[in-house]
Amino acid sequence: MTLATLDPARYDPKDPDPWLALALDQSLPIDQEAKAALLRGSASWSRRWMFNIIRPFVFIWFLLVKILRGISPHFPNLNGFLHRTIYWGLSAFGSQDANFLILRHFHIGTELLAFIKANAGPVTIETVPLRPRSLKELEDNVFLQHDLNIFNFIIQLNQSLRAQGRDLTPVARPDFSMITDGPFDIPPTRKRWLNFVDIQTAVEVYTPLYALLLPRADFIRASNSLQLDEPVAIYIGKILGTDYHLSFIKNGHPMVPLSTLQAGFRLMMHGLDCEALHGWLRLLKRRQAQGLPLDPRNPTAAA
Repeated sequence: MTLATLDPARYDPKDPDPWLALALDQSLPIDQEAKAALLRGSASWSRRWMFNIIRPFVFIWFLLVKILRGISPHFPNLNGFLHRTIYWGLSAFGSQDANFLILRHFHIGTELLAFIKANAGPVTIETVPLRPRSLKELEDNVFLQHDLNIFNFIIQLNQSLRAQGRDLTPVARPDFSMITDGPFDIPPTRKRWLNFVDIQTAVEVYTPLYALLLPRADFIRASNSLQLDEPVAIYIGKILGTDYHLSFIKNGHPMVPLSTLQAGFRLMMHGLDCEALHGWLRLLKRRQAQGLPLDPRNPTAAA
C-alpha cells in the first residue's frame, strides 16, 4: 500500500481499491496514525505471503507445545528469556509499524483502566502503569505484567464495589484527564532491511513461543485476558451511561472461553478493540472540552 493507493483522486468506481475504502471508512473512531500503520501492515507482502506460508508450521508447533504443556504444566518457566526473545525478535525483524502498534497498545491499556478507576468512585486498586517508549523496555516483564494488570484490576475493582454494596453508575461529568488526545511519546524504532515483519505475522509466531516459555497457567490466563475487552467496555458503558461503543467489541465475553489455538487472531482483535475504545473516549474528551453534548448521537445529553 502506497500513498498513491490511498489518493481519493485515483478512485475508480469500476475498480475500487479496498485499502482506500478502509482508509476513508469512519465506522471505528481509531487514531489515524495507528490506523495507517495497521493498514500498511495488512497490505504488506509479509502479511499477504509470509503469514500464510508460515501459519501451518506455527499451528503444528503450537500443537506440540500444547502436548508438552499437558505433560509438564509448570516447566520450563523462562519469563525473563521470553521477554528478551521478544525484544530481540521485534528489534531485528519487526517493522516500524508493528513495533509502533505494540508499544502503543500498552499506553492505551493503561489509560483505559485509569479512566475506569478515576470514575468509579472510592475504590482500592493497585496495578502497574505500563508506558514503554522503546523495545528495550519490553524486557522488563511488560507482556506478563499487562496480563496481570487486567485481572488484578477486575478483581480489585469488583471487590471494592461489592464491599460497598454498589455498582458503577453514570457520572455527570466524567474525568477524561488520563486520556491522551494526541500522539504518545514513542520514538520510531530503527528501520533496516530485515525490519519487514508485520504485526499479525509477528503475533502469530510469538503466541506459541509465549505458551512454550511460560507455565501453562500463565499462558491460559494471558489467552483468556484477550476476551476481557467486553467487561472493560461494559464498565465504561456504565460510567458513560451509554452502550454505543459496545458495537466496537468483537472478541467475545470470557464466560465462554475460546480455544487458545485462536489466541493469535484474538490478540489482533484485542488490539483493535482497545484502539476503538480509546478513540471513542478521546472523541468524548474533545466534545466535553468544547462544551458540546457528550454523546454525539444525543444533542440533549449533558456535556
